[in-house]
Amino acid sequence: MSIILNHVSHIYSEGTADEVRALDDVSLEIADGEFLGLIGHTGSGKSTLVQHMNALLKPTSGQVLYNGEDIWAKGSDKARIRSKVGLVFQYPEYQLFETDVFTDVCFGPKNLGLSRVEAEARAYEALERMNFPKERWYMSPFDLSGGQKRRVAIAGVLAMKPEVLILDEPTAGLDPYGRRELLDMLKGLQRDEGLTVVLISHCMDDVAGYADRAVVMEKGKVFMNGTPAEVFFRHRELEEIGLGAPSVTYIMEKLAAAGFDVKTDVMNVEDAAKEIRGCLRI
Repeated sequence: MSIILNHVSHIYSEGTADEVRALDDVSLEIADGEFLGLIGHTGSGKSTLVQHMNALLKPTSGQVLYNGEDIWAKGSDKARIRSKVGLVFQYPEYQLFETDVFTDVCFGPKNLGLSRVEAEARAYEALERMNFPKERWYMSPFDLSGGQKRRVAIAGVLAMKPEVLILDEPTAGLDPYGRRELLDMLKGLQRDEGLTVVLISHCMDDVAGYADRAVVMEKGKVFMNGTPAEVFFRHRELEEIGLGAPSVTYIMEKLAAAGFDVKTDVMNVEDAAKEIRGCLRI
């Protein structure tokens, strides 16, 4: 297993009037090469959880293991762990600070001690992997659109050659085309390079369409854990905590209620289209 959280709890402002238990005895395993969708409403503990995965936050209690190593054990190399477990924040401008895009993407590899030539080679590869237009490589990152900033932030993490890539709401604010293009790229990284991907998302369609497994957080605990089909089959329970199912699930339920012989547990548009064509024999 690449990452194991063993009975992890985290309390903010412990012992004060503002004390908040953000994580409550969470145990979770993330396998090498897995695409994990992490969902839950605001305040459910998602962001706190992923910040434990690369040693940005220390558990109040419990252990976080990376490839069998307790990342908070005495003598552990946290800088190495953070380079292997890359985190892209929800607001990409928090990770951009250099004068131009290319220099910004070079920063991480240089910080690992690589030569200028090696760092630039990695930056070139990462920007190409993210399909970032070359005519913008030497623009200020602050002159880019929100979606472009997000790609640069992801490229900056990819240039460090992580084994795990964690993304907090990477598709927020993107149009449908941009959303699908970005998610296809992430799925390609998982498929072609064996990268472990952890995707935080409020969009059930994204998780249903791309994740191998879905974990639902609620009040700092793991509320559900299974394949997207298993999780979204229980969408009535999800609705009780302010979530729901992919939009296509509700469409198929309405078709079934109207008398059409279709399955209601499909998770994406492609499968729904096959069901409808089969029902109509077209």
